[in-house]
Amino acid sequence: RFEMERFAKGIALAAPHHPKKLDKHFDYGTAGFRDKMGLLAALRAKSTKKEVGVVITASHNPVEDNGVKLIDPMGEMLAMEWESHARNLANAKDDSIVGELAKIVEKESIDLNFDPPKIRIGMDTRPSSPELSKALQDGILALQCQFENLGEMATPQVHFIVRCLNTNCLYGQPTESGYFKKLAKAFCSLNQSAGPDSILYVDGANGVGAKKLPLFQTSIAEASAEVPNFSKFDIVAFNDGTQGKLNERCGADYVKTGQCPPEGIVMEPGKRYCSFDGDADRILFFFQNQKSCQILDGDRIACLLTDYIHEMLTYLEIEGLSIAAVMTGYSNGNAVNYLKKKNIRVEIVPTGVKHLKKKCTEFDVAIAYEANGHGNMVVREEVERKIEMMAQEKEKWGSKKGEAAKMVKNLIDLTNQTVGDAISNLLLVETILRKKNWSFDRWAQCYVDLPSKQEKVKVADRGMVKTTWDEQRVTDPPSLQQKIDQLAGKHANSRAFVRPSGTEDVVRVYAEAETQAVADWLAREVRIAVYELAGGEGEKPSSLGEFV
Repeated sequence: RFEMERFAKGIALAAPHHPKKLDKHFDYGTAGFRDKMGLLAALRAKSTKKEVGVVITASHNPVEDNGVKLIDPMGEMLAMEWESHARNLANAKDDSIVGELAKIVEKESIDLNFDPPKIRIGMDTRPSSPELSKALQDGILALQCQFENLGEMATPQVHFIVRCLNTNCLYGQPTESGYFKKLAKAFCSLNQSAGPDSILYVDGANGVGAKKLPLFQTSIAEASAEVPNFSKFDIVAFNDGTQGKLNERCGADYVKTGQCPPEGIVMEPGKRYCSFDGDADRILFFFQNQKSCQILDGDRIACLLTDYIHEMLTYLEIEGLSIAAVMTGYSNGNAVNYLKKKNIRVEIVPTGVKHLKKKCTEFDVAIAYEANGHGNMVVREEVERKIEMMAQEKEKWGSKKGEAAKMVKNLIDLTNQTVGDAISNLLLVETILRKKNWSFDRWAQCYVDLPSKQEKVKVADRGMVKTTWDEQRVTDPPSLQQKIDQLAGKHANSRAFVRPSGTEDVVRVYAEAETQAVADWLAREVRIAVYELAGGEGEKPSSLGEFV
């Protein structure tokens, strides 16, 4: 506490300029915090003694919302152990800020005299972002740390830059140009004589990702000039921020939840489309099939990438290599079955990027995606070095295996291993589809989605419902899981699970079945069971009747 007192004046001077605008309790979540996070970023930098970053964004949420995401030294999200620090600091009143900071300093044994590197700050295109950036900067300066303002940046770009800085540039050059050059070089190397030229129509969600597309196109053009027989790839942007509002009736979340195309485009048969979200860390693909708009979501991206990467790595015959697809309970059952039938290990984890990333560390190669289109591939460093060595030593391993290793190394370089990345994933999908000579329609034929339904139940206390670690089964109250099993057991290939919300007194319900009618019925009956057995509030849901 004594050490913190010397920073108290700076904090006291900054605090009145950035008052807490909402009188509510904040829980930690990926949407970030609005208040006092510059202070936390400064402490995190002093604690790790490395480069850290901050992104101002509310991702797929409406333009009126905003938040802050902290980035750890290897480009990861803020360590889970620090979530409680973030929560306590965000909810602290002005007169208790110094005390909360002192608790963090003591618990984490932080040397306040250490002068860390500059904290990198990026932001999206929301009107409120400059104001939040100023609040962050004032918090950082109050703890006598320095920052570099990167300006408008897609979230994955800031993650990339932070990792580059902490790997002595081995991961890449820590600039926006370095980000695009690494992706473009790998993409063009992979696409020599890779089939006919192609066009992709990109919904930029009127966000920061849309503003980066011209730089992206320029980088591809420059890199392709050095590659013989490069198969030309063009993108046509719409919802590029010149007219509509951020995330309004456009973007990946809108497409996924509405199961419809975004506004701003009239779909045509034979054309291929994709949607970014507001900060360009999610992507979904879609096209016009014979009946409607066919969505190719995170599950299908996971299946495409995992199947191809698994095939390539199997060919390399690296002894003892562990490979897995990491998914959540919301991943469609037929996507999971598709991978399992190919003898690919599938791990189910709780909802949330942090849980997927943590599970990835248990494997040499992991491909982790949520159905919403957020995900990436993660490769253990020593495995990446082994693959690079095989690519360089063709005489030892044989020309075919050497070429395969080179291809895998380029696929790794095409991946932003720090976080989900719409631009990186766009290029990965395009590359693999070209290698397979697949259209979007052929990709969609890998499996047929099982119909699903999601509902939620308002409860007095969400803490009453406890689940297993992977959120697939209820442990308390036990009668609730018994009822879910009874209901799901009435129909073949049906399943349902419930989980308490992380931010509000709500229990979320997911049901899946062979027909939409059964999925709707199962979701409603499970919702009623939650209401009756877990302290539901408000009007009781009505039954859809006994489904036969």
